[in-house]
Amino acid sequence: MSPHDIDYVKIFDTTLRDGEQSPGCSMTREEKLRVARALAELGVDIIEAGFPAASRGDWESVAAVAREVQAPVICALARCSRADIDKAWSALEGAARPRLHVFLATSAIHRVHKLHMARDEIIRMAVESVRHARSLCDDVEFSPEDASRTELEFLAEVVQAVVDAGATTVNIPDTVGYTTPQEFHETFTFLRNRVRGLDRVTLSVHCHDDLGMAVANSLSAVRAGARQVECTINGIGERAGNCSLEEVVMALAVREQAFGVRTDIDTQRIYPTCRLVSSITGMPIPRNKAVIGENAFAHESGVHQHGMLRHASTYEIMRPQDVGLMRSNLVLGKHSGRHAFRERVRELGFELDEEELGRVFTRFKALADRKKELFDGDIEALVLQVEGDTGGPWTLERLATTSATGEDARAIVELAHVDGRHIEQAASGDGPVDAALTAIEQAIGLPVRLHKFEVRSVSEGEDAQGEALVTVVCDGRTYRGCSVSTNIVESGVRAFLEVINRIELSRQSGRRPRQPTAGASIIQGAA
Repeated sequence: MSPHDIDYVKIFDTTLRDGEQSPGCSMTREEKLRVARALAELGVDIIEAGFPAASRGDWESVAAVAREVQAPVICALARCSRADIDKAWSALEGAARPRLHVFLATSAIHRVHKLHMARDEIIRMAVESVRHARSLCDDVEFSPEDASRTELEFLAEVVQAVVDAGATTVNIPDTVGYTTPQEFHETFTFLRNRVRGLDRVTLSVHCHDDLGMAVANSLSAVRAGARQVECTINGIGERAGNCSLEEVVMALAVREQAFGVRTDIDTQRIYPTCRLVSSITGMPIPRNKAVIGENAFAHESGVHQHGMLRHASTYEIMRPQDVGLMRSNLVLGKHSGRHAFRERVRELGFELDEEELGRVFTRFKALADRKKELFDGDIEALVLQVEGDTGGPWTLERLATTSATGEDARAIVELAHVDGRHIEQAASGDGPVDAALTAIEQAIGLPVRLHKFEVRSVSEGEDAQGEALVTVVCDGRTYRGCSVSTNIVESGVRAFLEVINRIELSRQSGRRPRQPTAGASIIQGAA
């Protein structure tokens, strides 16, 4: 196959919409902006920024991304209703390159049990919605939800109708991860043969991973003519998640000659982007995750190590550097200068302004005084923490814990609020972490239920930093937070406080502040 035969596939990233729908993965507006900027640097073609009709917060986030992120197309999702479409367009109006994405379920299961609509009603509503969207925006995408379980003849009718109505992209979603690669290939082939004018629009694919085939199904659709792949960073999303951006992009890159297509993704930005999303959502990257997991380029077997020493290609089909994973062993210490530190941060794929670099370097020096050896994982953790300092109403001023075998642990926390309040609270618990989290909960008066507490090492050695991942449930929603410290108790407390701040910021503005519970002492009144 010659280079002239290589076709182009658009990468449509829905981390900020479908990815955020994963339990506990909700993001604040500032966090969404950080991810959107990272996606733009990664080179994605389209960013689906959210579902504006879902909430005021979603509308504001989409509007902020539309205003501030210029290079990619910025897309907003809407149901097939005039109100939804108008809401989405009002959020997108500031975008340099806006797209409206409307969807309507088409499968018999959804028609009967969810929509209670006949086939002709589905087609009428889809056509009216696409026409209305086109009256507002030149770039309109339509998705027949649950397409993989829709009768092929009816699916073709719906697609023909929306193409005639003016849709510029038609997306075929495997909404519940039901299909198989061969079956999906046949679906796309059927549509290409049956629908008139389909060659004039972009044919897209959107797969979920319920049976572990999202990437395989997406690649099968590409073979059958899809020229847009919808995916998420780290494969996050509802239930088992979505097609993983890093996996589908590297499959197309490594096997470019086999697929005959290319993308414009800067693959060396993949690892930093994946780490950023993992840090923001509190969803750790599994060690054995394809492309970006810790074990992806690790070789322990003697046979593998022997082959690697002879030639890397014996057991590596891509290099760590190809995805931005540029690790070394011991890299820097307490005597390292600012210039060397800046270069290492850049090599790891992070770009910081002078203010951010100064804050990270200060924390680096403080950490170097406590740790004998510093590794790339330590530096990544410091950068992600400083990048994540988007603020919140509560900050930790002081933490003190005591524990002894056979006795309840005790903790005292001192918290500061942006309104000037300082609150000190003591509590006991089964251990120092439990005691400290209980003290915070009592001090703030926020009814949360701790669902999961996890700790993992981010680097090597007995003095390695520990990353605490905290999952809580509040108001029926799941929230995650993470923090890194050489002190596991402090790491857990800061992760829990990050969750508290996330909850507070997500609640409606203007609500009256909660009062501390009995036993908490007000150190300083509100200014």
